[in-house]
Amino acid sequence: MIKFDRKAIFGLAVFGAVAAGILYLLFPLGLVEYFTDRRMLTHVFAEHRANAVFIFIGLQVLQVVAAPVPGEVTGFVGGIFFGTFGGTIYSTIGLTIGSWFAFVLARMAGRPLVEKIVNPETINRYDYLMRHKGMFLAFLMFLIPGFPKDIFCYLLGLGHMRHRDFLVVSTIGRLFGTVLLTMEGSFFRDKRYGAFFIVLGVSIFVIMLVMIYRENIERWFRRIQAAQGTKSRAEQTKLKKREGE
Repeated sequence: MIKFDRKAIFGLAVFGAVAAGILYLLFPLGLVEYFTDRRMLTHVFAEHRANAVFIFIGLQVLQVVAAPVPGEVTGFVGGIFFGTFGGTIYSTIGLTIGSWFAFVLARMAGRPLVEKIVNPETINRYDYLMRHKGMFLAFLMFLIPGFPKDIFCYLLGLGHMRHRDFLVVSTIGRLFGTVLLTMEGSFFRDKRYGAFFIVLGVSIFVIMLVMIYRENIERWFRRIQAAQGTKSRAEQTKLKKREGE
Protein backbone atom coordinates (compact mmCIF):
# COMPACT_ATOMS: atom_id res chain seq x y z
CA MET A 1 0.00 0.00 0.00
CA ILE A 2 1.30 3.49 -0.88
CA LYS A 3 2.16 5.57 2.19
CA PHE A 4 2.51 9.33 2.23
CA ASP A 5 4.83 11.23 4.55
CA ARG A 6 5.45 14.95 4.93
CA LYS A 7 7.83 15.00 1.98
CA ALA A 8 5.19 13.47 -0.30
CA ILE A 9 2.58 15.97 0.87
CA PHE A 10 5.02 18.84 0.37
CA GLY A 11 5.87 17.54 -3.10
CA LEU A 12 2.21 17.42 -4.08
CA ALA A 13 1.68 20.93 -2.77
CA VAL A 14 4.67 22.28 -4.72
CA PHE A 15 3.51 20.49 -7.88
CA GLY A 16 0.05 21.98 -7.54
CA ALA A 17 1.40 25.49 -6.91
CA VAL A 18 3.79 25.36 -9.88
CA ALA A 19 1.13 23.95 -12.21
CA ALA A 20 -1.35 26.61 -11.12
CA GLY A 21 1.23 29.36 -11.67
CA ILE A 22 2.13 28.16 -15.17
CA LEU A 23 -1.50 27.83 -16.19
CA TYR A 24 -2.26 31.28 -14.79
CA LEU A 25 0.51 32.79 -16.95
CA LEU A 26 -0.71 30.94 -20.03
CA PHE A 27 -4.39 31.77 -19.43
CA PRO A 28 -4.53 35.29 -17.97
CA LEU A 29 -8.21 35.78 -18.86
CA GLY A 30 -9.41 32.97 -16.61
CA LEU A 31 -9.43 29.22 -16.98
CA VAL A 32 -13.17 28.66 -17.11
CA GLU A 33 -13.45 30.56 -20.39
CA TYR A 34 -10.87 28.27 -21.96
CA PHE A 35 -12.61 25.15 -20.70
CA THR A 36 -15.87 26.23 -22.33
CA ASP A 37 -14.70 27.95 -25.53
CA ARG A 38 -13.55 25.56 -28.27
CA ARG A 39 -12.09 28.23 -30.55
CA MET A 40 -10.17 29.93 -27.76
CA LEU A 41 -8.70 26.66 -26.56
CA THR A 42 -7.71 25.60 -30.08
CA HIS A 43 -6.04 29.00 -30.56
CA VAL A 44 -3.98 28.50 -27.38
CA PHE A 45 -2.74 25.09 -28.57
CA ALA A 46 -1.84 26.56 -31.96
CA GLU A 47 0.08 29.43 -30.33
CA HIS A 48 2.02 27.06 -28.06
CA ARG A 49 2.35 24.21 -30.51
CA ALA A 50 5.72 23.04 -29.14
CA ASN A 51 4.25 22.61 -25.67
CA ALA A 52 0.66 21.84 -26.70
CA VAL A 53 0.79 18.27 -25.39
CA PHE A 54 1.93 19.38 -21.92
CA ILE A 55 -0.62 22.20 -21.80
CA PHE A 56 -3.38 19.83 -22.85
CA ILE A 57 -2.44 17.21 -20.25
CA GLY A 58 -2.21 19.94 -17.61
CA LEU A 59 -5.68 21.19 -18.46
CA GLN A 60 -7.09 17.68 -18.24
CA VAL A 61 -5.50 17.29 -14.81
CA LEU A 62 -6.89 20.61 -13.67
CA GLN A 63 -10.43 20.02 -14.89
CA VAL A 64 -10.61 16.83 -12.81
CA VAL A 65 -9.15 18.38 -9.65
CA ALA A 66 -11.45 21.41 -10.03
CA ALA A 67 -14.43 19.04 -10.16
CA PRO A 68 -17.18 21.55 -11.10
CA VAL A 69 -15.21 22.69 -14.17
CA PRO A 70 -16.57 21.01 -17.36
CA GLY A 71 -14.13 18.88 -19.35
CA GLU A 72 -16.11 18.05 -22.47
CA VAL A 73 -14.71 20.92 -24.56
CA THR A 74 -11.13 20.06 -23.58
CA GLY A 75 -11.50 16.43 -24.67
CA PHE A 76 -13.24 17.48 -27.89
CA VAL A 77 -10.44 19.92 -28.75
CA GLY A 78 -7.92 17.18 -27.99
CA GLY A 79 -9.45 15.19 -30.83
CA ILE A 80 -9.32 18.21 -33.13
CA PHE A 81 -5.71 19.00 -32.40
CA PHE A 82 -4.11 15.59 -31.78
CA GLY A 83 -6.42 13.18 -33.62
CA THR A 84 -8.23 10.16 -32.19
CA PHE A 85 -5.18 8.15 -31.10
CA GLY A 86 -3.07 11.01 -29.75
CA GLY A 87 -6.03 12.77 -28.16
CA THR A 88 -7.13 9.59 -26.40
CA ILE A 89 -3.63 8.87 -25.10
CA TYR A 90 -2.98 12.42 -23.86
CA SER A 91 -6.47 12.73 -22.38
CA THR A 92 -6.06 9.42 -20.56
CA ILE A 93 -2.71 10.52 -19.11
CA GLY A 94 -4.15 13.83 -17.89
CA LEU A 95 -7.39 12.34 -16.58
CA THR A 96 -5.53 9.55 -14.76
CA ILE A 97 -3.14 11.98 -13.07
CA GLY A 98 -5.98 14.33 -12.18
CA SER A 99 -8.16 11.50 -10.84
CA TRP A 100 -5.35 10.15 -8.68
CA PHE A 101 -4.48 13.66 -7.48
CA ALA A 102 -8.11 14.25 -6.38
CA PHE A 103 -8.19 10.81 -4.73
CA VAL A 104 -4.99 11.53 -2.80
CA LEU A 105 -6.16 14.99 -1.73
CA ALA A 106 -9.36 13.50 -0.32
CA ARG A 107 -7.42 10.68 1.37
CA MET A 108 -4.96 13.10 3.01
CA ALA A 109 -7.24 16.04 3.88
CA GLY A 110 -10.45 14.14 4.56
CA ARG A 111 -14.08 15.23 4.44
CA PRO A 112 -13.54 18.92 5.41
CA LEU A 113 -11.67 19.52 2.12
CA VAL A 114 -14.10 17.46 0.03
CA GLU A 115 -17.05 19.44 1.41
CA LYS A 116 -15.46 22.62 0.04
CA ILE A 117 -15.28 21.10 -3.44
CA VAL A 118 -18.37 18.90 -3.54
CA ASN A 119 -21.86 19.95 -2.51
CA PRO A 120 -22.75 18.27 0.85
CA GLU A 121 -26.04 17.07 -0.66
CA THR A 122 -24.08 15.30 -3.41
CA ILE A 123 -21.78 13.72 -0.81
CA ASN A 124 -24.79 12.39 1.09
CA ARG A 125 -26.36 11.15 -2.14
CA TYR A 126 -23.33 9.01 -2.91
CA ASP A 127 -22.38 8.15 0.65
CA TYR A 128 -22.54 4.43 -0.16
CA LEU A 129 -19.35 4.84 -2.20
CA MET A 130 -17.39 5.37 1.01
CA ARG A 131 -18.63 2.26 2.80
CA HIS A 132 -16.91 -0.43 0.76
CA LYS A 133 -13.98 -0.81 -1.60
CA GLY A 134 -15.76 -2.76 -4.33
CA MET A 135 -13.94 -2.27 -7.62
CA PHE A 136 -16.84 -3.48 -9.77
CA LEU A 137 -19.24 -0.79 -8.55
CA ALA A 138 -16.63 1.95 -8.97
CA PHE A 139 -15.80 0.71 -12.46
CA LEU A 140 -19.46 0.87 -13.51
CA MET A 141 -19.71 4.44 -12.27
CA PHE A 142 -16.68 5.55 -14.27
CA LEU A 143 -17.85 3.60 -17.31
CA ILE A 144 -21.33 5.11 -17.61
CA PRO A 145 -21.42 8.51 -19.37
CA GLY A 146 -23.32 11.24 -17.55
CA PHE A 147 -22.21 10.38 -14.02
CA PRO A 148 -20.00 12.93 -12.15
CA LYS A 149 -16.71 11.05 -12.44
CA ASP A 150 -14.53 13.87 -11.08
CA ILE A 151 -16.65 14.03 -7.93
CA PHE A 152 -16.40 10.24 -7.59
CA CYS A 153 -12.61 10.56 -7.35
CA TYR A 154 -12.94 12.66 -4.20
CA LEU A 155 -15.66 10.46 -2.70
CA LEU A 156 -13.68 7.26 -3.31
CA GLY A 157 -10.73 8.95 -1.61
CA LEU A 158 -12.84 9.12 1.56
CA GLY A 159 -13.49 5.38 1.41
CA HIS A 160 -11.37 2.25 1.74
CA MET A 161 -10.23 1.64 -1.83
CA ARG A 162 -6.54 1.03 -2.38
CA HIS A 163 -4.56 3.42 -4.60
CA ARG A 164 -3.72 0.66 -7.08
CA ASP A 165 -7.33 -0.44 -7.41
CA PHE A 166 -8.50 3.14 -7.86
CA LEU A 167 -6.00 3.79 -10.65
CA VAL A 168 -7.16 0.66 -12.48
CA VAL A 169 -10.90 1.35 -12.32
CA SER A 170 -10.65 5.10 -12.96
CA THR A 171 -8.30 4.75 -15.94
CA ILE A 172 -10.12 1.89 -17.66
CA GLY A 173 -13.56 3.14 -16.71
CA ARG A 174 -12.98 6.59 -18.21
CA LEU A 175 -11.63 5.17 -21.47
CA PHE A 176 -14.98 4.62 -23.22
CA GLY A 177 -16.16 8.21 -22.75
CA THR A 178 -12.70 9.56 -23.60
CA VAL A 179 -12.60 7.69 -26.91
CA LEU A 180 -16.09 8.88 -27.92
CA LEU A 181 -15.32 12.52 -27.13
CA THR A 182 -11.95 12.41 -28.88
CA MET A 183 -13.45 10.74 -31.96
CA GLU A 184 -16.04 13.51 -32.18
CA GLY A 185 -13.29 16.13 -32.26
CA SER A 186 -11.23 14.19 -34.79
CA PHE A 187 -14.20 13.63 -37.13
CA PHE A 188 -15.18 17.28 -36.84
CA ARG A 189 -11.64 18.37 -37.77
CA ASP A 190 -11.54 16.08 -40.80
CA LYS A 191 -15.03 17.24 -41.88
CA ARG A 192 -16.33 13.67 -41.63
CA TYR A 193 -19.67 15.02 -40.55
CA GLY A 194 -21.55 11.74 -41.09
CA ALA A 195 -19.29 9.88 -38.66
CA PHE A 196 -19.26 12.90 -36.35
CA PHE A 197 -23.04 13.01 -36.01
CA ILE A 198 -23.26 9.23 -35.57
CA VAL A 199 -20.80 9.31 -32.63
CA LEU A 200 -22.42 12.46 -31.25
CA GLY A 201 -25.85 10.84 -31.55
CA VAL A 202 -24.68 7.72 -29.71
CA SER A 203 -23.18 9.87 -26.94
CA ILE A 204 -26.34 11.95 -26.54
CA PHE A 205 -28.54 8.84 -26.61
CA VAL A 206 -26.55 7.16 -23.85
CA ILE A 207 -26.48 10.31 -21.73
CA MET A 208 -30.23 10.80 -22.18
CA LEU A 209 -30.86 7.21 -21.07
CA VAL A 210 -28.70 7.80 -18.01
CA MET A 211 -30.58 11.01 -17.20
CA ILE A 212 -33.97 9.30 -17.56
CA TYR A 213 -33.06 6.17 -15.58
CA ARG A 214 -30.52 7.76 -13.24
CA GLU A 215 -32.51 7.09 -10.07
CA ASN A 216 -33.05 3.46 -11.08
CA ILE A 217 -29.35 3.07 -11.84
CA GLU A 218 -28.37 4.59 -8.51
CA ARG A 219 -30.77 2.26 -6.66
CA TRP A 220 -29.14 -0.64 -8.49
CA PHE A 221 -25.71 0.66 -7.43
CA ARG A 222 -26.88 0.82 -3.82
CA ARG A 223 -28.08 -2.78 -4.00
CA ILE A 224 -24.69 -3.83 -5.41
CA GLN A 225 -22.94 -2.01 -2.56
CA ALA A 226 -25.22 -3.63 0.01
CA ALA A 227 -24.56 -7.07 -1.48
CA GLN A 228 -20.81 -6.44 -1.45
CA GLY A 229 -21.00 -5.33 2.17
CA THR A 230 -22.96 -8.43 3.17
CA LYS A 231 -20.49 -10.69 1.35
CA SER A 232 -17.56 -8.94 3.01
CA ARG A 233 -19.08 -9.33 6.48
CA ALA A 234 -19.81 -13.00 5.80
CA GLU A 235 -16.21 -13.57 4.76
CA GLN A 236 -14.95 -11.83 7.89
CA THR A 237 -17.23 -13.98 10.06
CA LYS A 238 -15.93 -17.17 8.42
CA LEU A 239 -12.36 -16.01 8.93
CA LYS A 240 -12.96 -15.33 12.61
CA LYS A 241 -14.53 -18.76 13.06
CA ARG A 242 -11.52 -20.42 11.45
CA GLU A 243 -9.17 -18.46 13.68
CA GLY A 244 -11.19 -19.52 16.72
CA GLU A 245 -11.01 -23.22 15.89
